[in-house]
Amino acid sequence: MRKIYVIGIGAGDPDHLTLQAAKAIGRTDVFFILDKGEVKESMIELRRRLMKAYGRPSRRIAEGRDPERDRTPADYEGTIADWRSRRSAVTEALISEHLLDDETGSFLVWGDPSLYDSTIAILDEILIRGQTLFEYEVIPGISSISALAAKHRIGLNRVGQPFEVTTGRRLAEGWPEGVDDVVVMLDAQRAFAAHPEAYIYWGAYVGTEDEILREGRVSEVADDISKTRAEARERHGWIMDTYLLRRDGSPDSE
Repeated sequence: MRKIYVIGIGAGDPDHLTLQAAKAIGRTDVFFILDKGEVKESMIELRRRLMKAYGRPSRRIAEGRDPERDRTPADYEGTIADWRSRRSAVTEALISEHLLDDETGSFLVWGDPSLYDSTIAILDEILIRGQTLFEYEVIPGISSISALAAKHRIGLNRVGQPFEVTTGRRLAEGWPEGVDDVVVMLDAQRAFAAHPEAYIYWGAYVGTEDEILREGRVSEVADDISKTRAEARERHGWIMDTYLLRRDGSPDSE
């Protein structure tokens, strides 16, 4: 039976790699990469560095083209379902063509595979079809959320209080009920700007050489964050940013 590892490699710092992840990389025969185009080459470069540092000399790399998807769809859930289906077809072709019986393959996933990543769902979809068989194991990694909190030297929660992880699209629909602390990912629309009295801890490219951090009351730093984000995206061709909002405007985690 072929085996696949889904390995969390952290938010961008090579030192985020856990010993468990390094050992799994060392057992891998084939690494699978979905190419997102030249503007994402820096994202692939970290994977190559980790393969070289911890992988076998005989390791192989199988690359496929990541399907494009509409970033502003009218039917969000339907668009994502279609994109995942097309992505699973590319992934299945890579596995069936390049991973031999009794070999081990790996996907090196940014952050943690269990948080806002589609690799697990895609592998499950392939297995449900029943045409390509394998077993897989998920190895956790340091998420961008954990890295953000560490860089700002804060706790995500305050004593005895819950927090919620959501998306910018959901925040734009309104502040989640029952929480005063919200971690937001995938926000290209500046949803934080609708909450000027909140306190924000923001970070982009956290853990990389291009890391940018900002914090402050939203009313005071929103314009700076928006300008900085736009300039960084223009410069790199892509951006990964995350932030924590505290509704009462307090920077304290206690």
